[in-house]
Amino acid sequence: MNKLTSILLVDDDTTTNFVNQMLLEDLDVTEKVLIACNGKEALEIINQQCQKGKCPQLILLDINMPVMNGFEFLEAYKQLDLNYKQSVMIVMLTTSMNPADMDRLGKMPVKGILNKPLTAETFKTLLAETI
Repeated sequence: MNKLTSILLVDDDTTTNFVNQMLLEDLDVTEKVLIACNGKEALEIINQQCQKGKCPQLILLDINMPVMNGFEFLEAYKQLDLNYKQSVMIVMLTTSMNPADMDRLGKMPVKGILNKPLTAETFKTLLAETI
């Protein structure tokens, strides 16, 4: 499998980001791991990276975060007028299995939903099913 150019982790838990970054680096599936602590930071990183022609190919997004949560990020992301959006895959990585959240996610531009914690097996399955 070819490596992804970059993966953006969006989670307010620094430990989760660190563990996921180590896992992705150990799996050797991406050239670069980018990290944002909320949706607002994620949008800024996406804009910066895409202006350089290096949009993240995969975004692993948490739901519950301060400043801008996952749903707010998705609403803002849908409004972006950029050509690259169709090439970016967004997957929710969350502990929330609230039925209302799951219903709401069904109407959002996400390719999948994974339960935390991210494991090598679930990540490999995600890649096999979506890329």
